[in-house]
Amino acid sequence: MENKQKHLEFIQTAINRMAGNCFLLKGWAITLVAALFALSAKDANHNYFLIAYFPVIIFWILNGYFLSQERLFRALYDRVRKLDESKIDFSMDTSGFETSKNNWLCSIFSQTLLIFYITLVGVMLITIYLIK
Repeated sequence: MENKQKHLEFIQTAINRMAGNCFLLKGWAITLVAALFALSAKDANHNYFLIAYFPVIIFWILNGYFLSQERLFRALYDRVRKLDESKIDFSMDTSGFETSKNNWLCSIFSQTLLIFYITLVGVMLITIYLIK
């Protein structure tokens, strides 16, 4: 049982790392947009508003990648959880768990990321409209 528990701990560490990356990316997206808006207001240059959309899209795509990786590791965790102790090999290979739900594109358009990034883009659009 000790091998199984250790393997599950390794996988859980990877899951936590992917979830932490998703959280950090969301924080960086908000920080960068706020900084670009502050620069735009300070310099009265509205091109910074347009520049702010590029990092938001990049962060959205990266966030989708980390979410897809997290889902793959969760599927691996579920498989290892059900394995017999004698079959534990400490493999961290997630290539066999790719499904339509776990792929990158589906993760980009997941409900949690859509709500966050659509709201962020909406706030950006409203702010641009109010300033102009």
